[in-house]
Amino acid sequence: MDQQHPSKNLIELKINADPFYLCIVRKAVQRMAELVGMNEQDSDSLILAVDEALTNVIQHGYGGACDQQIIIKLRQITPGQKEPTGLEVIIRDFGQQVDPKTINGRDLDNIRPGGLGTHIIRSVMDKVEYTPQPQGGMQLHMIKYV
Repeated sequence: MDQQHPSKNLIELKINADPFYLCIVRKAVQRMAELVGMNEQDSDSLILAVDEALTNVIQHGYGGACDQQIIIKLRQITPGQKEPTGLEVIIRDFGQQVDPKTINGRDLDNIRPGGLGTHIIRSVMDKVEYTPQPQGGMQLHMIKYV
């Protein structure tokens, strides 16, 4: 992150776990993807991955309770840092904790609607890490390089 302006490349959104607010997050992700120079296809894939991750939090972490909070951080990874240009996404919830080893998509041979969010996230993003948080809930750390 820019040492002179630590918040220059960072946006933090706090939303209720209500699908109504996902459109706001999608627009913020789209704009940040444009700022780091992602092409339209990568930007659309990134937006889909973030949307799937948030939907998983709403459905599984909070069991559909819309009054719970989700924190989304979007940070530009700029040239001159120790990694390529890209976008870092951190999603923090305060819902049910799960063992990261158990977070897997369903068998792709099982043809039916739903259950593909984890597959989409892992196939789109360059880095994906789920971490239980000491104060409860989970944190999902994702990176997509340009």
